[in-house]
Amino acid sequence: MHIAIAGTRGIPAAYGGFETFAQELAQLLVERGHQVTVFGRRKFGENREPIKLKGIDVRYSPTIFSKHLETPLAAITSLGSVGRLSVDVVLLCNAANSPFAWLCRLARVPVAINVDGIERRRSKWGLAGRLWYRLGEQCSVWFGDRVVADADVIASYYRERFGVSPVSIAYGARVARREAGEVLARFGLKSREYLLYVSRFEPENNALGVVQAYRQSGISIPLVMVGDAPYAKKYIESVHRAAGPSVIFTGYQFGESYQELQSHAYAYIQATEVGGTHPALVEAMAYGNAIIANDTPEHVEVLGDAGWYYNRNDFNDLSQKFKQIADDPTVLITLRESAARRAAIHFSWENVTTQYEKLFVEMIED
Repeated sequence: MHIAIAGTRGIPAAYGGFETFAQELAQLLVERGHQVTVFGRRKFGENREPIKLKGIDVRYSPTIFSKHLETPLAAITSLGSVGRLSVDVVLLCNAANSPFAWLCRLARVPVAINVDGIERRRSKWGLAGRLWYRLGEQCSVWFGDRVVADADVIASYYRERFGVSPVSIAYGARVARREAGEVLARFGLKSREYLLYVSRFEPENNALGVVQAYRQSGISIPLVMVGDAPYAKKYIESVHRAAGPSVIFTGYQFGESYQELQSHAYAYIQATEVGGTHPALVEAMAYGNAIIANDTPEHVEVLGDAGWYYNRNDFNDLSQKFKQIADDPTVLITLRESAARRAAIHFSWENVTTQYEKLFVEMIED
């Protein structure tokens, strides 16, 4: 098959979960003999020729890099070119792109839409942004040949609200353990002697709440904050203001540096409250990290009983959890083993790819 993956910022992954997803899925599909085109983004007027990356065709669609225009314009320019590429099926990431999925219908190419979470609930969006995401949800149902949810919680939302039957396919995790080395040294860290947080620094990911809970706990183990955000300057400034000297900001980390940080954490904190399956949580589990997670249905679905939970958005409770794990490291041993075992059983990229491969065949044959 010739499969196109659109709706992300492209590969190699250097932003978030959808980019990692596109990279992992595309690579395995190519290894299985399929042709895969992944659409990335470039500025209008910028000359970026298509490239080949580990057998994957990477093409760059023009857009305007601004908070509200970047995603929809990239969707128009990428999906508008599908018909010229002899594509058999399109995987479109993010419901925000769905209002333009009719371009695939126009080209007579079936499209599966991975809707992500209920993004309109994020406070960073004003009225226009929330209405656009609400339209995107509806258009996913109207224009998508298949709606794909990465968590049963999200699938249930679409069943109840729109009367459709989404396909549930979770994210996967790939483990590449790294010895403690240059990355830990650069940030002054020691193996199993730091807490790890990984997310974009946006309000619903609760970076500020985590920093405040950490400061309140008074523990001495450093807190490592991995992430950033392109359109959240004021919020990021508030996170930095709340942090003390034991909070270490690394910015975005990918590839070997990210793998090294995941390989040596004392414990991992998942504080997000919006979205479906969060890739960083699945990865932290696969690396055998002890997990402390915000008590949301999505996290419970992924983590099960293989981690600890703090009461939803209760950062006083999170502060107490920090004290507990600092005072008694032995409680982490079972958590680490349980998390790694659950990830190995439920979150394999090979299994995820097999499910998408089967889905694409069904769509083409319909």
